[in-house]
Amino acid sequence: MKRQMKNNSLALNFQQGFEAFSRIERRGNPTFGKRYHQVANPLKPDTTPHREWQRGWNAAYFEQLERANELRTRS
Repeated sequence: MKRQMKNNSLALNFQQGFEAFSRIERRGNPTFGKRYHQVANPLKPDTTPHREWQRGWNAAYFEQLERANELRTRS
């Protein structure tokens, strides 16, 4: 039972990383004005959840890259 809960948690970390690829955060300050940044990995470094989140983010990145390359191909 505990093993199944851990797997669900890691799957959730992967999904959160995958979804974070297409999100941005708005940050601003008086000197530089508004800026937009991609969401960074919020999990503690060098842990399995951190790696799963990053794996999800990378999967979304490469999926988007493949879509972009398909649009540029000539038939």
